[in-house]
Amino acid sequence: MAEFEKIVQKIDDFVWGIPLIVLILSCGILLTIRLRGVQLRKLGLALKYMVKEEEGGQGEVSSFGALCTALSATIGTGNIVGVATAIAAGGPGALFWMEVAAFFGMATKYCEGLLAVKYRVKDQNGKMLGGPFYYIENGMGSKWKWLGKIFAIFGVLVGLMGIGTFTQINSITSAVNNFFDPESKNVLEILGNEYTIAQVIAGLVITVLAALIIIGGIKSIAKVSEIFIPFMVVIYVSCCLMIIFTNITSVPAAIAEIIKSAFGVKAVAGGALGAMMVSMQKGIARGIFSNEAGLGSAPIAAAAAKTNEPVRQGLVTMTGTFIDTIVVCTMTGLTIVMSGCLTENSSLQGVEITNAAFCIGLPFPEKVSSFLIMLCLIFFAFTTILGWNYYSERCLSYLTGSNKVAVIVFRVLYIAAVFIGPYMTVAAVWGIADIFNGLMAIPNIIALIALSGVTAKETKEYFNKIK
Repeated sequence: MAEFEKIVQKIDDFVWGIPLIVLILSCGILLTIRLRGVQLRKLGLALKYMVKEEEGGQGEVSSFGALCTALSATIGTGNIVGVATAIAAGGPGALFWMEVAAFFGMATKYCEGLLAVKYRVKDQNGKMLGGPFYYIENGMGSKWKWLGKIFAIFGVLVGLMGIGTFTQINSITSAVNNFFDPESKNVLEILGNEYTIAQVIAGLVITVLAALIIIGGIKSIAKVSEIFIPFMVVIYVSCCLMIIFTNITSVPAAIAEIIKSAFGVKAVAGGALGAMMVSMQKGIARGIFSNEAGLGSAPIAAAAAKTNEPVRQGLVTMTGTFIDTIVVCTMTGLTIVMSGCLTENSSLQGVEITNAAFCIGLPFPEKVSSFLIMLCLIFFAFTTILGWNYYSERCLSYLTGSNKVAVIVFRVLYIAAVFIGPYMTVAAVWGIADIFNGLMAIPNIIALIALSGVTAKETKEYFNKIK
């Protein structure tokens, strides 16, 4: 397993090297310029559209339901575990680069939502289908269909073997184990390895619940997401704000440490650039993992929204990145840096880091703090499992022409991946997720850049119309 982890790490470093980081940021910067900073100018309107339904819009679910489905896939382990692993690997400065990626990512996400509605199609059952594969094929032309298929292939893999399954269930079972059996006293032997009873039971329960909801499709997933996502975001952000306000005098020092680390100021002479690149790489990689701007996943959900206005849905889709990274990830990162938990114990991994920060910062008994972080992670990660099943199924349907047998087989494989997820190691799990993230982003970003003129035109016409 150690050798396998080394191979995964090498591939991960190659995929998430400087070229891909430059490509993702360049796309966001280009779109920000062409749209004249739409993420700043129209954020207020976007937040208004987020909760106000459009009259007479065509689609399967409300715009808010589509956003919650997208958020169910984005607000998950990336916010609780991903931020922690980014800071552990790249230093506090990784949080700064997550924010930079998120700012430009909001413009990227806006374009994804707009293009998803503009180029969506209606199938024989009256369902609205859309996503990067459709705006590549219908927007760029049929000669680019192969690029859409490449995206769809990576979309299936990233759900099945990355974001949707292994990382989520692994984080859930780790959190449950840390709470109920932190010293791993009650264990079972499975295939020569020991796992705690808490891990095994949690894995089985989540697998069964996921299977029951996945059968219901997008409407079932949207209903669950509309209930859990707003509720859990409020609870989680409230906990983080409590930590920040009860330790308010530590905030300036924490922000200063984040900025210094982001530019390698603390590194030894000659190592500043190297430290900055590591911080940038880990921050952007985890930022993309968390808010998925540029990956092309959110437009798959956006295409199902009840709307007739592509720009309107683009604005709603854009709020997903704002909520996910600018709000939730910032809260997580600040609590970790302020707590100093990594300084005291550098051997902490994944959810253990955020858990330690909550235990140090919250004015509650340690058990209560651990329970809160476990509860938030379980619900966030569980809804991510559901959201990514829908994304991957839509990618598979595009590849197979909505073949029902293929979808049923995929669902079985997806649930099987959730089932075996608890028995994968943390390093291997996050490495695999990063790799597929990067590969999935490439064809989508090519399409966003190619169609940036269409996006700019649609945006200008819409805002002229509503003046």
